[in-house]
Amino acid sequence: MSTLDILSADERFVVETVRDFVNEEVKPVVRELDHADTYPEALIEQMKRLGIYGLAIPEEYGGNAVSMPCYVLVTEELARGWMSLAGAMGGHTVVAKLLLHFGTEEQKRRYLPKMATGEIRATMALTEPGGGSDLQAMRTTARKDGDGYLVNGSKTWITNSRRSRLIALLCKTDPDATPAHRGISILLVEHGPGLTVSRDLPKLGYKGVESCELAFDDYRAPADALLGGVEGKGFGQMMKGLETGRLQVAARALGVGRAALEDALAYAQEREAFGKPIWEHQSVGNYLADMATSLTAARQLTLYAASEAEAGRRVDMEAGMAKLFASETAMQIALNAVRIHGGYGYSSEFDVERYFRDAPLMIVGEGTNEIQRNVIASQLVKRGGLDA
Repeated sequence: MSTLDILSADERFVVETVRDFVNEEVKPVVRELDHADTYPEALIEQMKRLGIYGLAIPEEYGGNAVSMPCYVLVTEELARGWMSLAGAMGGHTVVAKLLLHFGTEEQKRRYLPKMATGEIRATMALTEPGGGSDLQAMRTTARKDGDGYLVNGSKTWITNSRRSRLIALLCKTDPDATPAHRGISILLVEHGPGLTVSRDLPKLGYKGVESCELAFDDYRAPADALLGGVEGKGFGQMMKGLETGRLQVAARALGVGRAALEDALAYAQEREAFGKPIWEHQSVGNYLADMATSLTAARQLTLYAASEAEAGRRVDMEAGMAKLFASETAMQIALNAVRIHGGYGYSSEFDVERYFRDAPLMIVGEGTNEIQRNVIASQLVKRGGLDA
């Protein structure tokens, strides 16, 4: 049975189209782009034409919405080619979901049709230099001023922020609210006076796509930039959005893990030592067996969480489990792929060193794995157990 058998014929075609794109267009150029840390402009344009930026947007707004399991498998394929490409559409999808779930009709009509084509690409701005995982401790404020808001503060590690035209900004509209989350809102902001993208942060991996610091200095946002038109709902809105974000990160991990396994399996059949292919040596064969087993488990866990999300159920625990397990799995598979390649695994002439550089991002991104464990434990208590 193929993993794609869970999808409809139309959705299988979508995944297969992206797979062909990765094999024919991405794989031949990814090593050069990654090593040069070059923004993949041509590949992004092809992704737009393929409709990848509209996969979370319904037809009525110009998109081609697919199920969450299909979206997960599309993301896996992109990350199998280059994790940076999956990252280039991850936050965009979260913002699309935020608009669909919580936006006013006017906000949906303004942004979603252009987001579907990729004309407008979107990102979200949560993390602050001194805040990390503690979102309620943020210091970015949006103060009522005339017929809009005056925004001041800073954000960091904001992916695609230089090239995205729309930013879902998490900020405090009531800094004195108790508890703090009741004073948090989301503003839909665009580039303009008062918003500075100060620098691109240097990174171990995740090359090609920018991650930046943002500075808001008396930035003016109109009143209708408030997501949903009601203040104080932003924290809950973003937590719902992060369910999609964590599924997307889990799927990225699947792609990196799968690429590392595929390369290691091929190399283990080609490379000989002591008169036989190295996969026949028990130590290498055991690595391959464990890699394949853990990757299969991670994919099933991620698809289960995606199916629950597609059914409309709350999946903060399930998405957290998927993100936690898939990211740790990808890191271990990438390390084992380096082991199997021996000295060549440490060479930049082979792709496994890139997988080893890219894999750690999924462990710390979209909420660290330590935070995921906190979420899972909290939900176990609140729900009365795993199957309650």
